[in-house]
Amino acid sequence: MSTAEETAGGEAQPWGEVTPDAARRLLIAAVEAFAERGYHATTTRDIAGRAGMSPAALYIHYKTKEELLHRISRIGHEKALDILRTAARGEGGATERLADAVSSFVRWHAGGRTTARVVQYELDSLGPEARAEIVALRRQCDAEVRGIIEDGAAAGEFEVLDVQGTTLAVLSLCIDVARWFSVDGPWTPDEVGALYADLVLRMVGAKASPASQR
Repeated sequence: MSTAEETAGGEAQPWGEVTPDAARRLLIAAVEAFAERGYHATTTRDIAGRAGMSPAALYIHYKTKEELLHRISRIGHEKALDILRTAARGEGGATERLADAVSSFVRWHAGGRTTARVVQYELDSLGPEARAEIVALRRQCDAEVRGIIEDGAAAGEFEVLDVQGTTLAVLSLCIDVARWFSVDGPWTPDEVGALYADLVLRMVGAKASPASQR
């Protein structure tokens, strides 16, 4: 997936290659509506109105409201997977790669908090087939982080008693940033990313800082 992103309302959004323009506008409007009202309380009329279009125009691009949510969720999870996979396959030891994965993942959740909230917290609103596809992407995200932690434990960089449980804790910590982060708060996305990377390295008992591995 391309990492091209747009910015709307001061937030990074991974819709840069969604075409045509009307389809992209509808995705952005749906994200805003779902985040504000929740998926079930949002109507297609709400979404079309935010996009400056008629309800009938929406159905040219998306057959149902669920199709909109599915595409938002798929694009968002593909972006999340790309972030984690890039870090996992980067240079350096496990300590450096885990710090990179966490800081990048947290920055995305803070910088694109509205999108991230919909992507991460509306999973149960999808039907069985669409949900299964997104769950598969989530498992791939889990595998990338778990792989880094396993590498670190095997190399003696980390002290981890339960790799699976630690992986779940790391991902949960990162994802929750989308719920509470505010541009009016005391931290920037970069600062929160650095803070969480440090916290996670302490969590896994890292023996050295990323800088000391260079």
